[in-house]
Amino acid sequence: MKFTFGFLLLCFVIFSSDEIKAQNQKINWLTFEQLEDSLAVKPKKVFINFYADWCAYCKKMDAAAFKNQTVINLLNTNFYAVKMDAEYKENISFGGKVFKNKEIGKSRRPTHEIPKLLGQRPNANFSLPLTLILNPDFTVLQRDFQYISSKKMIAILEEANH
Repeated sequence: MKFTFGFLLLCFVIFSSDEIKAQNQKINWLTFEQLEDSLAVKPKKVFINFYADWCAYCKKMDAAAFKNQTVINLLNTNFYAVKMDAEYKENISFGGKVFKNKEIGKSRRPTHEIPKLLGQRPNANFSLPLTLILNPDFTVLQRDFQYISSKKMIAILEEANH
């Protein structure tokens, strides 16, 4: 009887710790420099999220969609995920070019060159949150300028993966 109870307790502890680890998983966010290195080693689709500290919907996505275990698993398994502050002030080397935030000192909310280039759309201003899915060659597959719920994010990621 003691052996059975001890064995069951051990199984519970092992499975519980695996479940806790799964619940504490996080998205493996990369920088653009890390992305370039990763794409050189193994081509894979790319997920990019541009945000700003002042963006309420960006914070809401962080708290909901990017904490959802299904979203985390889909991103970590099928994509290289990049998260970048759209107002980043440092230069970024990518694809043999240097990208800058040319609006520093000229704008109240200076937007870096990379989100502006990837977030271009005709007859509309740049806005956040901006979420992109790209092929390994940086062809844009999907571009969203809005809050995306966990449920919608799962659908987007599953669709992009097929």
